[in-house]
Amino acid sequence: MNRKPAPQGMPPQGGMPPQQQRPQGMPPQQQQMPQMMGRPAQPSPAITKKAAPIVLSQIPNISSKVLNLTSIREQSKRELGEALSIIKGPKALVMDPKIIGLLNLIVDPQFLISNGTERNYELKPGRLDTQSANIIYIIRPKIKYMHIIKEHIQRHLDDGFKKNYGIIYIPRSTILAQRVLEEEGVAGNIEATYELPLDIVPFDEDVLSLELPTAYKEFLLEGDRTSLFYVAKSLMKLQSMFGTIPVVKGKGQCSRLVMDLITRMRKEMGEECTVPPEIDSLILIDRDVDLITPMCTQLTYEGLIDEFFNIRNNAVYLDEDLVNPPPTKEGAPPPPPSEKKVPFPLHSNDKVYSDIRDINFSVLSGILNKKAKDIDDYYKRFKDSQSPAAMRDFVKNFPQNQAQHNSLRIHTSVFERILEITKTPAFSKRIECEQNLLAGLYQEEVDKYLEECINKKAPWYKILRLLILYSLTHNGIKPKQLELFKREIVQSYGCELILTLANLERIGLLKKQESRSTFPALRRDLNLITEEINENNPTDMGYVYSGYTPLSCRLVQHAIRPNGWKAIEETLRSLPGPTFEEVQPLPQGAMSNVKNDRKPITLVYFIGGVTFAEISALRFLSRQDQANRDFIVVTTKLINGDSLVDNLVDKLEDD
Repeated sequence: MNRKPAPQGMPPQGGMPPQQQRPQGMPPQQQQMPQMMGRPAQPSPAITKKAAPIVLSQIPNISSKVLNLTSIREQSKRELGEALSIIKGPKALVMDPKIIGLLNLIVDPQFLISNGTERNYELKPGRLDTQSANIIYIIRPKIKYMHIIKEHIQRHLDDGFKKNYGIIYIPRSTILAQRVLEEEGVAGNIEATYELPLDIVPFDEDVLSLELPTAYKEFLLEGDRTSLFYVAKSLMKLQSMFGTIPVVKGKGQCSRLVMDLITRMRKEMGEECTVPPEIDSLILIDRDVDLITPMCTQLTYEGLIDEFFNIRNNAVYLDEDLVNPPPTKEGAPPPPPSEKKVPFPLHSNDKVYSDIRDINFSVLSGILNKKAKDIDDYYKRFKDSQSPAAMRDFVKNFPQNQAQHNSLRIHTSVFERILEITKTPAFSKRIECEQNLLAGLYQEEVDKYLEECINKKAPWYKILRLLILYSLTHNGIKPKQLELFKREIVQSYGCELILTLANLERIGLLKKQESRSTFPALRRDLNLITEEINENNPTDMGYVYSGYTPLSCRLVQHAIRPNGWKAIEETLRSLPGPTFEEVQPLPQGAMSNVKNDRKPITLVYFIGGVTFAEISALRFLSRQDQANRDFIVVTTKLINGDSLVDNLVDKLEDD
């Protein structure tokens, strides 16, 4: 890789080990971390004081030129409207905390009001004080939620209140949930129930999610294939809206099972809709095929926001004073800081965020500086020119520029907070450890670093991420070393992690090293390490990890080439699960109105979750001339390494 300096705390370009000891094709590592780049310039203080609050909704505009996904959201709104009608008249909604954010991506408060909603409540134990005579619960069928509902009903009965209750289950009811209500003696108080699939939720103009966080765990750890049925059902729904997808390629056991389900569903349907196909091809990829990528730290701006602050339902929670600064008077002391957190939307409707979300963090400072300068220049041009034409232009563009100015102010603050973390020695050492594992070098140093982290009681999920990355890149860990790690983890973090470690071993994420690793061959054959990376003007997807290209994205890149996966058949055999390519016959008459005035569209479906960095890599690939296509990403869940590991933690009941 080129040797230009990187900001302190970020990996050098490629960040890989020194030239004299690296395998062929591995990029060199800087001997020391370069100096930190300057912080981006804030827009002028006078402008900042006048900045208006951000009013951007979490609901993105998804009527893009690639594929109009609005119909998906509209169908979900219709189904939710039908569900709310199970009890007539004004009503109170009591919602599962995880469902609230999801509904924010589909409907606004006005929609709920128009469907009879008086008040909204978060589902919590204890007394539910509400004046509404009608109460509808919108929940996932969790046992703990059934007990809370029983408590609410029982207290209302004890207080002599007569209320009508209904339950909307997402995505469906379960026999176990119904049995709990019966055993608690309140099943007879539930007047009506409704199953709301709410299967595909558009997160952006090119991202859809089923929001099934436990899909990976259910299949691999529990042998439960229910989530695969929902994946197949979601694909059937997409095909009913956008036409049958002619070519399907897949890698992995889950992908194979989903394809079999789709084939069976098409036969059972009989007569099919003859919608002209808008999607050219479908690529199904199991998360199990590439578990290395989510264990690495994402290095794009969006990826780091998710790593450090967690992006939930198109929003990150920030200090209220940062998002909506209180008004200040000249000479007055600043008001005390607020401890309240408020959601700040993150999607492509924010022009500033759309421009910087997929950029490697190491070059973000210069881009933010340029945007700040452009905004200041805009105000200066208005100040210097008072002509009627200039006034009209200023008034016309003022709302858009004001919104971008506010967005830039917030993103600059978020950038600075991330920079404070990435410039620390701890972050640099972690990135160096990850890159050594990917390179297969300095194993003794990796062992020493891991032991040091365990002794210092670093966050346990960070330790497990590194151990999993270690095991996956080396086909296991030497038996004595693995036992040492496990013993020290239990001693440092408690016996609670024994079952979690057992879960990781059971599904092969942690194992004893018994044979030579196949990862070096994968790294070479798929060119997973790019030697020359210019983050300012990248030519390869590897910029999202400063030199490492996600294996999953490299598979997609090969899949769209003329020869497809035939050129890497031998390599694919070393990855888990079957490989397949099938042609779905189109219904008669479906080809009559196929559009030829746009680039082909490939739907990439990640079964088990996808990271923001992988999405950034595919967006980059779509902009390359050799790809000549657009990508729509669908997943069971938007994840990072922390959430994937946390999902495998042994708990009495999942959240």
